[in-house]
Amino acid sequence: KINKTAKTQTQKTMASVLGPSSSHDDNAAPSSSPSNSVPVPSSLLREREVVRSAGRDAIGTFLDEHTCYSVLRASGKVVVFDTRIPIQLAFYALVEHDMQAAPLWDPASCQFVGLLTVTDFIDVLRYYRRTRSDVSALAKRSIADILSDPDILSTVLVRHLPAGVRAKADRLAPTRPDGERIELHPPANHHRTFLSADANATLKHACRLLHGHSLDFLPVLLPDDMRVLSVITYTTVLEHLVTHFREQRRLFDDTAHDLGIGTYGPDVVTVRSSQTLAEVLHALHASGLSAVPVVDDEDKVVGVYSRSDITFLAAATDAEDAVANLDASLESLMAQRRTDVTTPDALHTCKRGSTLQSIFEYFAQWKFNRLIVTDER
Repeated sequence: KINKTAKTQTQKTMASVLGPSSSHDDNAAPSSSPSNSVPVPSSLLREREVVRSAGRDAIGTFLDEHTCYSVLRASGKVVVFDTRIPIQLAFYALVEHDMQAAPLWDPASCQFVGLLTVTDFIDVLRYYRRTRSDVSALAKRSIADILSDPDILSTVLVRHLPAGVRAKADRLAPTRPDGERIELHPPANHHRTFLSADANATLKHACRLLHGHSLDFLPVLLPDDMRVLSVITYTTVLEHLVTHFREQRRLFDDTAHDLGIGTYGPDVVTVRSSQTLAEVLHALHASGLSAVPVVDDEDKVVGVYSRSDITFLAAATDAEDAVANLDASLESLMAQRRTDVTTPDALHTCKRGSTLQSIFEYFAQWKFNRLIVTDER
């Protein structure tokens, strides 16, 4: 059963090295560890903090020594959209090329102006369903047209911080070990703001951009000609870390829970497989989440659902059929899961007592985006 806990995420794992309490985003803010009824000797507490500090410093040094260029694959591709093309065509191009996001190029200003994601198109379909608009018009509406529609921008495309993130950031005033405050900005509107990293920028700088602006994707550019080399995520950085990071000392034997990584208690959001897709997508959007654990009537975890799941679109014959599929039950759609790169992660779980070291090792094997923390039953 879900232990009133949700995800231990790769984003939170990476963000934790940026400061004592800098972890945040998907499925709410991490809570502090419960106090132990047995007093812990002060010498042991000091020793534990020394080890934790050494662990943060070791990973921080690694991120400082490696650049964004170092995480790029030897061979890959980048999709870039002209803002004048139809948004429906852009979505199918993302699926065709197995991409989750693509930079947007405005030919009028000759610059990149934002990102388009698979989730954006799904949210636009939600808008058409809610307003009962003629969804067939999407075939002719350009990306620029959709992203300049004030009603769409102010409703389904608004980005929300997960519950408790802002309050926790303000309460604990996270700082770096050198005393510099870690700024937590409102979620960046990636539809109208193009945030990117220079290929020569450090991975720590990239993580700060992802974390500080609540970004899911970060384009990496060549500084000389503004060419997009790749679009990276926290998972990209963590995959590079577990592949190349070497440390002889045992610095990561603390549990993720004790380190404040993950979401616990009442902040956890779950959905039931009997709910409709429209209800689940609304809950994800309103809560500022990218994915959510799916539970049965006994609160036993039976799966995980991601906002980027395109199963209901793959089963549709046209846009009208896709909107109609939003009323299907989550259970029926999860049984039709696709197997390409746009498929949400399979269910991966860990326990409250799982150490950060074991999570690193598990990630090295499975390359997941999130873990659901469960109890022993």
